[in-house]
Amino acid sequence: MRKISRRKIIYAAGMAAGTAAAATLTASNIPTALANRPQPQLAPPPFAHGVASGDPISNSVVLWTRVTAPEAQVTVRWEISSTQDFHAIVATGDVTTDSSRDYTIHVDPFSLQSATVYFYRFIVTSGSYSGQVSPIGRTKTAPAPGTPVDQLTLAVASCANWESGYFSAYRDMANRAELFDATLFLGDYIYEYASGEYAGNGPVRLHDPAHELRTLNDYRRRYARYRTDDNLQAAHAALPWIAVWDDHETANNSWAHGAENHDPTTQGEWITRRDAAMQAYFEWMPVRATSPSENGHIYRSFTFGDLAELTLMDLRTYRDEETKSPTVATDPTRTMLGSEQYNWLINKIESSHVAWNVLGNSVMFAPLNLVALNNNPDVSSVSNALSSNINNLPLNGDQWDGYTTERANLLQVLEKHHKNTGANPLFLTGDIHTEWAHTLHAPNQPADAGPLGAELVCSSVSAPNVDEILGIPPNNPLTPAAQQIIQAANPHCRHVNLVHHGYSYVTIRREEAEMHWLRVNAIGDPQAPVSDKITLTWRKGQGFTS
Repeated sequence: MRKISRRKIIYAAGMAAGTAAAATLTASNIPTALANRPQPQLAPPPFAHGVASGDPISNSVVLWTRVTAPEAQVTVRWEISSTQDFHAIVATGDVTTDSSRDYTIHVDPFSLQSATVYFYRFIVTSGSYSGQVSPIGRTKTAPAPGTPVDQLTLAVASCANWESGYFSAYRDMANRAELFDATLFLGDYIYEYASGEYAGNGPVRLHDPAHELRTLNDYRRRYARYRTDDNLQAAHAALPWIAVWDDHETANNSWAHGAENHDPTTQGEWITRRDAAMQAYFEWMPVRATSPSENGHIYRSFTFGDLAELTLMDLRTYRDEETKSPTVATDPTRTMLGSEQYNWLINKIESSHVAWNVLGNSVMFAPLNLVALNNNPDVSSVSNALSSNINNLPLNGDQWDGYTTERANLLQVLEKHHKNTGANPLFLTGDIHTEWAHTLHAPNQPADAGPLGAELVCSSVSAPNVDEILGIPPNNPLTPAAQQIIQAANPHCRHVNLVHHGYSYVTIRREEAEMHWLRVNAIGDPQAPVSDKITLTWRKGQGFTS
């Protein structure tokens, strides 16, 4: 979600009659505001940042940890077992790490059985912490391509801001781990802002480093701070993650040659900052992909039997710069994906033999018309927080609305594949810090042509929502009114909620996708409960049936 300038926040808050402005935290009063709040405590070495797994395929899954030790080089043994007590070790090996990779470790065993739950751990075998054992992680491999699969359940999350709230959503995700096959994380795993700059009703705890991230060491330290969180560690240890970035892993509203939150005159060349951010991401995340800064790519796909192909898109590295002009947005030369990724994606869709094409998508895919909202003086402040423009334009140019020709082309390919195979598309989306459910239609089709697919948009784990950005108090009448206007102006929108934080999950069956939105009671409370609040079912040929 685009950062709103202080001037726009003040203007928007003034438009909302009867609302109260939130208190402004400055660098001078942040320590006072946090004096009585619990701050993160680093777990004891050498495994202070926990364990993680990711990118499950039928015979492997990436295993991750980081070693905190005084030696220049550390050797670690990894073990995988079919039982939690490690009486049945099925694979083991040794790996060495050092400062060149920030003492992180990635293991890809390629010797596992498909659709199987495993347990893993790491043991230091050299230096002052020799013999120390990591926490135990739980992971699961994917079913082999082509094998019959009845259902797949994915936790879906995005947008975790350290300072604006606690990670209760991750705690709940870990507690429900046996319900899920994997976690799909759709970007903004960290935020690059300076302390206090983008904290909603917080900060509830402080960033490290306190300044805006620019260098490799800066980004590494921010990941290290995040991974001190017990709930995040638990979520990583409970399930394999399939992750892709959005913009805040580098800088706000990033594109191929820059970012809204990057000034080359004071912050140096964009490519230098971007490459540093990418290196830290690949060090700290359990991913199998190769960094674009090293002529690789993070876009990739995963097959779950004969049921679903999950394709992750990189919607930042290759895109054209955001536009606020609807004329520019329709320019057929504009791209979100870049030509190489676009061709790869089309080939993946056309060659798939599954019931569902699931697309991991970091920014909203469905069109979002905000004209009615912008033109309503009672709720225009909310529309300013939702949209990157303030000129009554029916688009947010940072989303697919700014790349309409490429979106239409992709929908046409998906429609053709649906006609040939019966497969429906399901977009799983993050970014906008709010809950949405959309029906997708093929372009240039009559209204009664029937639904092509659906989009689920999860809320944020903790990053500020509309009310928090504007300083509007909870349970105000303004936000529900805005939700009603949005749905009236966007008939394809089945559900929208602008207020709550949390995460989602989706259970994909052969003929339907059952979508859930889970909400955190209060992100300022580290013990806040999480509950399953909204459930919708989208059925092939019918659309939303609930």
